[in-house]
Amino acid sequence: MKGLLKITFLGTGTSQGMPVIGSNHPVCLSTNKKDKRLRVSVLISWGSYNYVIDCGPDFRQQMLTNPISHLNGILFTHEHADHTAGLDDIRPFCFRQGAIPIYADRRVLNAFKQRFAYIFNEEERYPGAPELLSNEFKENTSFVIGDKEVMPIKSLHMNLEVFGFKIDDFVYLTDVKVMEDSEIEKIKGVKVLVVNALRVDPSPSHFNLQEALEFVEKVQPQKAYFTHISHLLGFHDEVEKILPKNVHLAYDNLTLTI
Repeated sequence: MKGLLKITFLGTGTSQGMPVIGSNHPVCLSTNKKDKRLRVSVLISWGSYNYVIDCGPDFRQQMLTNPISHLNGILFTHEHADHTAGLDDIRPFCFRQGAIPIYADRRVLNAFKQRFAYIFNEEERYPGAPELLSNEFKENTSFVIGDKEVMPIKSLHMNLEVFGFKIDDFVYLTDVKVMEDSEIEKIKGVKVLVVNALRVDPSPSHFNLQEALEFVEKVQPQKAYFTHISHLLGFHDEVEKILPKNVHLAYDNLTLTI
């Protein structure tokens, strides 16, 4: 399990991104580049490996901003469009490399067969569509990508089961509203925790700022970074000032080494 992890935040915004189309909200009008957020995704690199968690509608733009020569696979947290709608844009990697492995639970893979029938249904497969190798993972069962072990971490996004991932001493979670203590035990004390913090006011489907901070207290990571951020959380620089010293707002194109 050798190799330092390099984490690149490809996107840190919520499903609408920031700025929101047509919005006159002050945060959407901000000129600070840290207040401009594409849909959530991270690139995880080590040695010769590159893996992405989620592949949203901004994937093409994210890859042009953070270019990589090859992609070893994609891990999916759940099937919502802001996490999956960029799947067709992996075609350049497929054309160069051949089939790209994807990793998801059974429900998400079944959803892909309906939403992306032209990719997954061999009878309807469109010429030139991305070629994928589907890998199903299950809760409480680790799997391997490259030469590293991945542990799925389950939570609820309102009533929908979603999965985050623990790789070495790094944990990535998004769209979390509720997590059982048994899952929290799997990630306690990690070096870096990434988790969603949507806004200040409560949400039925995501942690708000206070809930995210309470979650960090339970996990006790060395450092925590908040993602899946909407304009309703406030200006990046102002929110950053009120956070504990080991907690930060992530922003697009931020890189970490673990």
